Amino acid sequence: MVLDEYKMKQVIMPPTDFADSNQKQQAAQQSTLVSAVVNTLLSLAQILIGMFAHSSGLVADGIHSLSDLLADFVVLIANRFSHKAADEDHPYGHLRFETAASLMLGGLLLVVGLGMLWSSAMKFRTPELIPHVHSVALWVALVALFAKESLFRYMLAVAQRVRSSMLAANAWHARSDAASSLVVALGIIGNLMGFPLFDPLAAAIVGFLVSRMGWHFGYDAFQDLMDRGVDVAHLEALAETLCQTEGVVNAHDIRTRKMGDLVVVDAHLRVGSHISVSEGHQVALQAEKRLLDLHAVSDATIHIDADGDDKVANLVLPSRQMLLHQLNLYLGDGTLKLEQLQVHYLDGRVEMDILLPSSAAALADRCRALPAIDKVTRLRVFLQIEGPLNED
Repeated sequence: MVLDEYKMKQVIMPPTDFADSNQKQQAAQQSTLVSAVVNTLLSLAQILIGMFAHSSGLVADGIHSLSDLLADFVVLIANRFSHKAADEDHPYGHLRFETAASLMLGGLLLVVGLGMLWSSAMKFRTPELIPHVHSVALWVALVALFAKESLFRYMLAVAQRVRSSMLAANAWHARSDAASSLVVALGIIGNLMGFPLFDPLAAAIVGFLVSRMGWHFGYDAFQDLMDRGVDVAHLEALAETLCQTEGVVNAHDIRTRKMGDLVVVDAHLRVGSHISVSEGHQVALQAEKRLLDLHAVSDATIHIDADGDDKVANLVLPSRQMLLHQLNLYLGDGTLKLEQLQVHYLDGRVEMDILLPSSAAALADRCRALPAIDKVTRLRVFLQIEGPLNED
């Protein structure tokens, strides 16, 4: 349930509300250091006093806090490397160090949780050997509950401010600790009231909660490492941004993959069929800029389409050099130059534009009388006006 709540909070955050890499790195270092200090003090107190007070639940909770301390160091190391600039070996950057850290956190939680379940199961086999818990364990459990809940709220606020899934994972890790401390407190109360099984039962519940949280985080991180795309709502938002770019007829074949907290986008944009290469490139640049400005996108690769779709028939159409050769067979060798011919490959057909100087009216008439050429459905001849435009 807590994981679903976290995902809901991610969805309702404004798409432009994300911090730059320096802010995210500084926030991660500060919040993780605070978490490390709190978990160090709590784990020592819980394990030592739990052993003294004969509370397996409190000891289990202390081990859980100790796992948080190890997780904090994993986060610090990943945070340091994830913000390194792209290099030859990692052309997309190192943002997936965050995803790898989330996977390690999930695995750590899963192992710790299963260990707690095993330890509790062993105690259930010999219930007569379960000792009565000293009342001091209850006070330690309540202090731990307050400290962990406060730590969770602090770390989640930081994660939402800088939009870091890795920090959010660590925050919910702290919330799982708070929930486990509550269960442990209830188990100690039950033991003090004369029900000794309540203490190992509390430890088993803690183990189950920790295992469940570890599975969710580990599974999500694994899916991201396998290039899982964004959800449907996010994909539709990206498509809408692309389609609203001036010059774009439609957007299709949009593919995404996670790169840490950011997204890498590949998209095909259909533009006007007869615009120039430079104008098509300009449309692609504007579309890419809009994605990076309005969404948490780290990189976008835009493919420009001039026809309705990429048909295999276009692959067998004659090249511009071949068409020029056929034209000059009729007009005379060397009559037309390659730069005087513009070719449009559209839906399995060819359209040709011949550009001539204004003095070549007679040649233009000969071009208009050309015999049919295979696959060519339209021929246009233009007489170019040379010289500067009138500046009056």
